[in-house]
Amino acid sequence: MTATTVFESASLAVTDYRCGAGPQDRPFTELHGAYSVSYVRRGSFGLHSRGSRFELVAGSVMIGRPGDEYLCTHDHHVCGDECLSFRLSAALVDSLGGGLKPWGQIGLPPLPQLVVLGELAQAAAAGGSDVGVDEAGLLFAARFVELVGGSRRKPPEAAPRDRRRAVEAALWLDENSAGEVDLERAAREAGLSPFHFLRLFAKVLGVTPHQYLLRARLRRAARLLAEEERSITDVALDVGFGDLSNFVRSFHRAAGVSPRGFRLAAQGDRKIFQEKIAVRA
Repeated sequence: MTATTVFESASLAVTDYRCGAGPQDRPFTELHGAYSVSYVRRGSFGLHSRGSRFELVAGSVMIGRPGDEYLCTHDHHVCGDECLSFRLSAALVDSLGGGLKPWGQIGLPPLPQLVVLGELAQAAAAGGSDVGVDEAGLLFAARFVELVGGSRRKPPEAAPRDRRRAVEAALWLDENSAGEVDLERAAREAGLSPFHFLRLFAKVLGVTPHQYLLRARLRRAARLLAEEERSITDVALDVGFGDLSNFVRSFHRAAGVSPRGFRLAAQGDRKIFQEKIAVRA
């Protein structure tokens, strides 16, 4: 079993688990240390917990509750399994509502409402989406609570005070876009829980906080590429991207051309964008 931490904050951790166990491997008892929902994206395994057994396949969800023992078996699959797990703090669970009912089960079958969000979270974890992995994990957990808890929470009304708070949060994100900013830190600045901040920000401004942050970084990068001669790596680091490959991928997805191509176009090479327009026409 390998476990790679994709994201971690005080309220939410996202971990990529890859297990190569098969029928020949002897299972052992493990313990849930926190509330968790784990999206099975590949393979299958049997789950034994609280006197119940549940067979998980791709698209299923494993549910964890602090202090519960569980045992995973691999009787029917020889090539292991892969899961994206979201571990939630007790305070975050409380902010999602639903009480303890959603956490009374040990697993869920593949549900369309969760499968699409699980794949969104996977794309975010792999860097293929401009939704933050913490946002995707929170959306997945909130939808799980709504489905299993049986009560859909009404999105907050955007009163004038809320609109002002969302705009002030956007201004703060813009000013701090070059630094390390995640959903939890931005929510703390706004004086809200991450869940309520995410919903309010998206309702008022039409994009998630991470999408706004990413676009603020891309906006600054485009300006630097057009106006200055510093290296593309320096531009990426200066605007807040942690590595060059992530910057190049995000910029190309947004602009349709690489950072280098954009710089050439800004310097007068009109052919680059003309070719893009011709391809799309």
